[in-house]
Amino acid sequence: MKLPLYFISDVHLKLSIDQAEKNRRKKLYRLLDKICETGGTCFFVGDLFDFYFEYPDVIPKAYADFYEKASNMKKSGVHLHFLTGNHDHWFQDFLETNIMNKIYTDDLDIIVNGKRFFITHGDGILSWDHGYRLLKKIIRSKFFITIFRWIHPTIAYKIAKFISRSGKEDMHEAEFNKDVKNELQNFAKNQFKDGFDYMISGHYHLSEIYSIDKGKLAVLGDWFHRPSYAKFDGKDLSLLHWEENV
Repeated sequence: MKLPLYFISDVHLKLSIDQAEKNRRKKLYRLLDKICETGGTCFFVGDLFDFYFEYPDVIPKAYADFYEKASNMKKSGVHLHFLTGNHDHWFQDFLETNIMNKIYTDDLDIIVNGKRFFITHGDGILSWDHGYRLLKKIIRSKFFITIFRWIHPTIAYKIAKFISRSGKEDMHEAEFNKDVKNELQNFAKNQFKDGFDYMISGHYHLSEIYSIDKGKLAVLGDWFHRPSYAKFDGKDLSLLHWEENV
């Protein structure tokens, strides 16, 4: 796998493109241009899209600029890997064949330069997420996908726009966030005991990195309030904030 490795999560490219969305994309694309300059491998660790449901003959046109950007990255030699999240699991051949080098639908275990990585979007790993884990099985089932695909794309995308709350301020209490951080760190400790050196997670929008025992846990930020990315240079993993005031 080509070095360096970059990890980005929770961009939530939206179906509605207003000026704020255009500005967010410009900020992201500046980072992607930087990755093209250094080369390497770029992992999108889930929720790249706020809603992605691909039909046999229809794809969301709101992401046309990203498709072009990703194609240019591949042409420059950057490898693109996509681990699906809870907003964008429902891909078909277009995303897999034309945009990404490889797509993963579950947690990922890889070894690069002697370092073992556990990469997860992170949804459903909290101990109290019983209801969500059941929902996740349902909405990822072949039966659900087949039924949903009978809904006209225009209606499906309107539903997605209506229910999306992406980009709104985090309303969680400090105590809840503290519990989440404790859970994630305990979960990471178990991964490190199993031989992993690093754990990369999205979903929680924290933009924080922790040294735990002999490993590191990076919880990536979202691209509304905490734009960040993780980078592995072949020796160590770091978390970097990206143009926070731009």
